[in-house]
Amino acid sequence: MGTERITIFDTTLRDGEQSPGCSMNLDEKLQMAKQLDALGVDVIEAGFPVASDDDFAAVQAIAHACRRPVIAALCRTVPHDIQRAWEALQEAAHPRIHTFLATSDIHLEYKLKKTRAEALQMIRDGVGLAKSLCQDVEFSAEDATRSDWTYLVEVFTVAIAAGATVLNVPDTVGYTIPDEYGKLIRHLREHVPGIDGVTISVHCHNDLGLAVANSLAAVSAGARQVECTVNGIGERAGNAALEEVVMGLSVRQDVMPFTTGVNHEAIYRASQTLANITGQEVQPNKAIVGRNAFAHESGIHQHGMLSHHTTYEIMTPASVGVRNTHLVLGKHSGRHALAKRFEELGYPLGRTELDKAYKLFTKLSDQKKEIFDEDLLAIVRDGLTHIPETFKLRAIQATAGTAMFATGLVTLASDGGEVTETALGDGPVNAVFAAMDKLTGLKGRLLDFKIHSVTGGADAVGEVFVQVEFDGVTQSGKGASTDIVEASARAYLNAANKVLFAKRAPAPAVVEARS
Repeated sequence: MGTERITIFDTTLRDGEQSPGCSMNLDEKLQMAKQLDALGVDVIEAGFPVASDDDFAAVQAIAHACRRPVIAALCRTVPHDIQRAWEALQEAAHPRIHTFLATSDIHLEYKLKKTRAEALQMIRDGVGLAKSLCQDVEFSAEDATRSDWTYLVEVFTVAIAAGATVLNVPDTVGYTIPDEYGKLIRHLREHVPGIDGVTISVHCHNDLGLAVANSLAAVSAGARQVECTVNGIGERAGNAALEEVVMGLSVRQDVMPFTTGVNHEAIYRASQTLANITGQEVQPNKAIVGRNAFAHESGIHQHGMLSHHTTYEIMTPASVGVRNTHLVLGKHSGRHALAKRFEELGYPLGRTELDKAYKLFTKLSDQKKEIFDEDLLAIVRDGLTHIPETFKLRAIQATAGTAMFATGLVTLASDGGEVTETALGDGPVNAVFAAMDKLTGLKGRLLDFKIHSVTGGADAVGEVFVQVEFDGVTQSGKGASTDIVEASARAYLNAANKVLFAKRAPAPAVVEARS
C-alpha cells in the first residue's frame, strides 16, 4: 500500500501563543520559528498581524528568516485584516493568507450578529480579496463542528469559488468526537463541488482530551493537513499536539499509511526549546516528550525492558530525540534493574551483596519517591561494608528546641538482644552520640563532622562523614539517610563498630627474622 503525505501546519506561534503564560517577544518567536523550520514542519503560522504592531513585526521577521516552509498569517474576512496580513507576508518565499469566519449559528447570532447570507457574502469577498494578493489562501470555518452541515457545504462551496486552496474544518471548542468528525469530513468530500482540487485541513482543540484522536480520525476520512502545536499548547485546554500527531502516524502506519516531512529526532529539542522560552514545563506524563514518556519503574516492566525494549515501548527514545530510556528506581523496582544499574555504575554485585543492597534500597525507596545514582553510590559506600556489626541501629528519637535541652533516645541490637539508652546533649546529634556511648561502652570524641546533600529536592538523602576518637583510637564512619540525625547516628555507629571489630580481631603473628 502506498503512502500519502500529510501537511503539518504548526500554529505554536499563533494559536499556541494565545495560551495564558505563553506569549513571546520578537526574539523568542524568531528562535522558535527557526526551531520549527529545523523540525521540518510544512507551514508555520507566524501570527495575527492586525492584532498588534509586535505581531506584525514577528510575522514579517519570520517570513524573512525562514525560507523553506510556507509562512501563514491569520486574518478575519475583512479588508483591513487581509491587507495587513499581506503587508507582513509579502517578503516570504512561500506566503499564505489564512482568513476565517465563524459559521455556527451560535457564533453568527451572538458574536457576529450576522445572517447566514451575510456571512456567505463576507467569505466570498474576503477570500476573493486574499486571492488577488496571494495565490495560497486558506479559509477556516470557525466552529465548524457546531455548524449546520448543509450550511457548511454552502460555505466551502463559496470559498472554493472565490479562490481558496485550503479549506479548514476547525473543532474550535473541542466539541466533536472522532467518529462524528470523520463523518463530517466524508460528508464534505461527497457534497462540496470542487473539493478534490483543494486541501482539507483540520484544527482541533483539546477541551475533551480528543484533539489528537479527532485529527487522526479526520486524516483517515480524507483530511490532508493537520494544524497543531508543539507540546499541545493553545487556547483553554490546548491544541492537538504536533508530536503526538506525527508519532501516531509514524508508529501506526499499518492502519494509517501516511507520512510527514517532520524530522522525528528533532521533536524533543523543539519541545524543550518551547518550554524554555515560555517557562511552561511539559507535564511529566505527557506523551512523547514528557519526562516519564520513556521511564519505567515497575519491576515487571523493567525486567521486560532489559530483555527487549519493544516489550513496553512502541517507539525508541532516540526516534524523537530523547537520549535514552530511563529506568526509574523506586519502590516498585526489582533486583534485576537494581543489579543492572549497579553494574553500569561500576559495582557488579554478587548475589549476597545484591541481596543486602536490595534491602537497603527498598528501605530507602519507602522514604524517597525516586532513587538517584548518588543514592545508590551512598548505599555502596555505607551499606555494603564487610566490617561485622557488633551493634545495629534499631531506633532513634531526638528532641531539641530553644527552650529545652536536647535529648536522644537510641535502641541498638547485638547478639545479646536490644538495649535502649537516653542522654542529654548540646543538640540532637550530640545527644544521640552520647546515648550511643552508653550503649557501646566506648567514649567517643568527635574530631570531624561533614554533611552534604547526596541528591536534590525536599526528600534528598544526606550523607554524613565523621571522624571520632574512641579511647585513643581514631576511626572514621559514614552514614546516609533522608533524616540527618539518623544519618549522623549511622555514621557514628559505623565508626564505633570498626573500633569494636579491631579490638576483637586477633593480633597478627610475629615472625622471627632469620638471617
